[in-house]
Amino acid sequence: MSREGFVIRTMSREEVAVAVGWAEQEGWNPGVYDAEAFYAADPEGFFIAELDGEPIGSVSVVNYTEAFAFAGLYIMKPEYRNRGYGSRLFAAGMNHASGRNIGGDGVVAMQEKYRTRSGFTLAYRNIRFEGTGDESEPEGPVDLGEVAFDQLAAYDTRHFPAPRPRFLEAWIWQEGTRGRAVLADDGEITGYGVIRRCRHGHKIGPLFADTPAIAEEIFLSLSAEAPGEPVYLDTPEPNAAAVALARRHGMVPVFETARIYTKAIPDLPMDEIFGVTSFELG
Repeated sequence: MSREGFVIRTMSREEVAVAVGWAEQEGWNPGVYDAEAFYAADPEGFFIAELDGEPIGSVSVVNYTEAFAFAGLYIMKPEYRNRGYGSRLFAAGMNHASGRNIGGDGVVAMQEKYRTRSGFTLAYRNIRFEGTGDESEPEGPVDLGEVAFDQLAAYDTRHFPAPRPRFLEAWIWQEGTRGRAVLADDGEITGYGVIRRCRHGHKIGPLFADTPAIAEEIFLSLSAEAPGEPVYLDTPEPNAAAVALARRHGMVPVFETARIYTKAIPDLPMDEIFGVTSFELG
């Protein structure tokens, strides 16, 4: 897409890392190695805007299935905002989703624009909590390396609007990441979570569990990977037990988004979702 020196095109893998760097500048605190997992989800779903050869903005609209996509990394350099470039970039990204239900996490300042201009519907708030890692680690959770990937992917799909095996495999094995799961006596997964190194501290996500007690076991096991360091957990507000878990461990709210969708709000077990995987990819 080109007009008067303005170009929108698909990003390369290296340019996805540039967009993640812009997200850091916006204060979103992405993971140090997120770009690799993001790109694995949908290499055609990342778009960059250039003006006279200068990169000025980014957006991602990752197609997970024929029915569901997720939008994120919508960033314009401050000096190019409110000049129409961002709207054209966003439209190009949305076109990539081609009729799918598109999810997203909108920052407070953009929520009204997403609703009125792009037709998104508010589902609920996500609250980012910040705390400090604790050395005490429970004995129950096992390393994700001990869990069959197909089993893990099936459990993940129960808690996300679409299967995402390509993303998930890259996500759980990226550098600076540790994962834990709790297994029932019959070997079935009853919860799992991941903690990764971010530009500041560490972030837990996802954190899915059948019960609050299992979620707490996994939370403590992951938190022990970062003793004395900042730890973040993005909780869906409708899950009161998730919010209570964060507060019980001395965490405080520092940021929020709104989970939004262009079509029907997916029917997910919200009482089992204790930590969002990523505000950028869902």
